[in-house]
Amino acid sequence: MSTLHQPDFTIEELETFNSDGFVRLGQVVPDGDIGDLCQRIDDIMLGKIAYEKMLMQLCPSAGKPALAVQSKQFKEPSLKYRKIQDLEQDPLFRSYIQNPLFCDITRKIIGDRIAVFRSMFFNKPAEQGITIDWHQDGAGGWGITIPPKITIWTALDRTRIENGCLQIIPGTHKDIIPQQGDLLSPEEIQRYAPESKRIYLEMEPGEVVLLHNWTLHKSETNHTDAPRRAFSVCYIDSATKRRSDGLGFPQVFPAYASVEQG
Repeated sequence: MSTLHQPDFTIEELETFNSDGFVRLGQVVPDGDIGDLCQRIDDIMLGKIAYEKMLMQLCPSAGKPALAVQSKQFKEPSLKYRKIQDLEQDPLFRSYIQNPLFCDITRKIIGDRIAVFRSMFFNKPAEQGITIDWHQDGAGGWGITIPPKITIWTALDRTRIENGCLQIIPGTHKDIIPQQGDLLSPEEIQRYAPESKRIYLEMEPGEVVLLHNWTLHKSETNHTDAPRRAFSVCYIDSATKRRSDGLGFPQVFPAYASVEQG
C-alpha cells in the first residue's frame, strides 16, 4: 500500500488544479477499502444487492442492444454493465464520497454545502467497452442552474493505455470549447487536442485524480483480458437545481440528505 493522502487539500494542489485543470491526489483510502468497493459494485451488477432508483446501462459491447439503454432499473445479472449511477444511495459508496479529503477539496473550491450531480461507476469490460470521444463535462449546460466545477475520479483497477485509461489536455478548463453540446468537432479536436498535448493518466487501483469538469478528456476501448473499472463523482453547490423541474440533488456535505429529504 502506498502512503495515503492526508485529509487536507494543499495550497500547492489547489494552484495546480487552477492552472492545469487537474491534479493527481494519489491514494486516499487503504487497498482493502478499494477491494470492498469492487466487491460491492460486483454485487450490485449481479443483483445480489438491489436499489430501486439507480440509473443502469449494460455495455453495448455485451451484445444485448435492448439492455444497453440508460434507465432506472436492473437489467440482468452481469459484470458487463457500462455504468451505474446514483451510488450515493449505497452506504459503502456514500462513505467513500464523504471522505474528509473530498470534503476539504469541495469546501475550498465550491463551498460548505455540497451535493452530487452524479456518482457513477464506469466500466470497460475485458476486451470490450466503448470509446468516449473528446469532450468537456457540462459544457452543454446539463440543464442545471449552477455550472459544475469538479469531478473526483478513482481508479478501481489498474489503468493503462491498452485498457482505455483517461486521456486529458491540461489547461483546457479555462473556456468552454465545443461549439455545440459537450463533444468536440473534428476541427476542434485537431486544434485543441493534438497528440502532442495529450496526457495519459495511467493509474494504480485506488489512485485518485481531481478534474475540472471542463478539462478535455476521452478514453479508448479496453484491449486487455480484465475489466477497467472506475468511480467518478461530480460534486456541485447544493443550491443547484434542475431547470426542468426545479428539484435539487442529493447533499453529501456537511451531512447526507436525499432529494426527498431536502
